[in-house]
Amino acid sequence: MTELEQSIKKYFGTLEQTELQEITALFELEKLKKGDYFLSADCCCDKLSFIQSGFLRVFVETEKKEVTQWIGTKGYFITDLSSFIFNKPARWIIQALTDTEIYTIKKSEYIKMKDFIPKWNELEKLFIINCFSTLEDRIFSHLTMSAEERYHFFFANNKELFNQVPLQYIASMLGMTPETFSRIRKQITE
Repeated sequence: MTELEQSIKKYFGTLEQTELQEITALFELEKLKKGDYFLSADCCCDKLSFIQSGFLRVFVETEKKEVTQWIGTKGYFITDLSSFIFNKPARWIIQALTDTEIYTIKKSEYIKMKDFIPKWNELEKLFIINCFSTLEDRIFSHLTMSAEERYHFFFANNKELFNQVPLQYIASMLGMTPETFSRIRKQITE
């Protein structure tokens, strides 16, 4: 079973092998070079992608700074969910931090799945619940953990990012200034 098939089962739920193959056949391999944009703000996001390799940063540019919302890594899906589901302009910019390989399904193909997967509404609901649950977990950690606790928790679960993406992006994603992030990092190494 491919990583894409495993992730579809993980996020969408139980599928028959033939259904799984029909779904994965709708995804096309796409390669992004470091710095390429997957999505620009104010454009409508018409794709959902699975990250096969590399890192994608989800961020917004404000008048004063850039704020990183998420760094997508291997094994995860990426999109601007509100834009993808509701056909409204994207709030987020998504850019490749490294050369990246993704499997992408266009929204037009995604919508067709309900025609050949009888339980598609249930599966899609489970996917959206998984997305919402991930978001809830992030909000919970921001509200209940100190900056140090967030750093330790994130580092324990994402060690590979610390040597492969600019640390200011991780600091922003954790809701810290680069200075606070550096201070915590320094305390750990001493």
